[in-house]
Amino acid sequence: MENYTVVLFILAIMIGLSALADKIKLPYPILLIIAGIGIGFAPSVPKIEINPEIIFLIFLPPLLYDAAFNIPLKDFKTHINTIGTLAISLVFLTTVGIAAVAYYLVPGMTWPLAFVLGAILSATDAVAAMSITKGLGLSHKTNTILEGESLINDASALVAYRFAVAAVTGTAFVLWRAALEFVLLLGGGFVVGFIIARVSFLLQFIKNNTIVIISFLLLLPFVTYLVAEEFHVSGVIAVVTLGLSIAFVSNKVFPEHLKNQSKNIWDIIIFMLNGLIFILIGLQFPYVLKNIPTENVGPYLIYALLITVVTLLIRMLRVFMQKMNLQKAFSMKRRKISEEALLDFRNSLIISWSGMRGIVSLAIAIGLPKTLEDGTPFPLRNEIIFISVAVVLFTLIGQGLTLPLIVKKLGKKTDG
Repeated sequence: MENYTVVLFILAIMIGLSALADKIKLPYPILLIIAGIGIGFAPSVPKIEINPEIIFLIFLPPLLYDAAFNIPLKDFKTHINTIGTLAISLVFLTTVGIAAVAYYLVPGMTWPLAFVLGAILSATDAVAAMSITKGLGLSHKTNTILEGESLINDASALVAYRFAVAAVTGTAFVLWRAALEFVLLLGGGFVVGFIIARVSFLLQFIKNNTIVIISFLLLLPFVTYLVAEEFHVSGVIAVVTLGLSIAFVSNKVFPEHLKNQSKNIWDIIIFMLNGLIFILIGLQFPYVLKNIPTENVGPYLIYALLITVVTLLIRMLRVFMQKMNLQKAFSMKRRKISEEALLDFRNSLIISWSGMRGIVSLAIAIGLPKTLEDGTPFPLRNEIIFISVAVVLFTLIGQGLTLPLIVKKLGKKTDG
């Protein structure tokens, strides 16, 4: 009952601060994170721990589904080259870059542990990117690329994380096996999402029963995610595939009033989930702070800041390389690269600066095993969690506050 009261209190604060953020023209995630940190330091508030399984099951499926549903499939296909580059190759490059920095900076850090930290922080967060960039007047192209990247890169990060943790526990890393597992996870997730989407096509026979259809569509992302995880394939890719497929069916089959009603319900659910996520991110900082010796807090915050800077530089380098690669391929007509797929300086800089980390990185970090298979404590577990939470906060607050200024400086533009 005590925790129930706290959750209601947090929800009330979230709604109030979201309204305030709109008035003062501040991205509401920033205000909610700061409020979460303040609530976490309040002595009378009971500790609210994030359960990684709850994050992946309750929060992730509806948020991914909603984002995928609202991306036009045609635009997704147009920018699939850039989306794939950022969601797959950039994730692994970032993992390696963070691992190298952590290995040489953090005392006691081994290569396997460094790669664990790199994998945790390798993927951008769909919720953070879309919540902070909303209302900034970004071009449709920029929004599509950011959302598309964030929908797919979680699967890449989870694969990298799984093999990094296995290396810590003593399991040998085999490149071809990792590549095969990655392909199977993505391919299996796509198959599960596609099959469930095909089954949902039967809804067209009861399209006049609004309540039943909307209720079924609300349930579908959770079922899809669970089925995919049960078959040990990517629940993330399964839900994204489902969202893209249902969007296609919705436009072709369902009447306008049903789509509007469904959208209104989803908007409320997504608003509540988003707000809770950002307050929970802020809440975790006071808790992880208690697990670090006081004299180490300053150095570890510096390590986190340096990792944030390196992560941003790697992202900028990869995005601008992609810009040049697209231009070269278009001019030489080697591949089917349309003019709409090209990036300009404005697109590239905004995409580079929008790579915030969020709830997925936090959930993966907190979900680190407490012990190894032989029963010994997981090395540097508290330190890895602290650095992860600090990097998440640095990216959300630092990049989140400066991104509107960058967009304003570059000037608004309706398309790339």
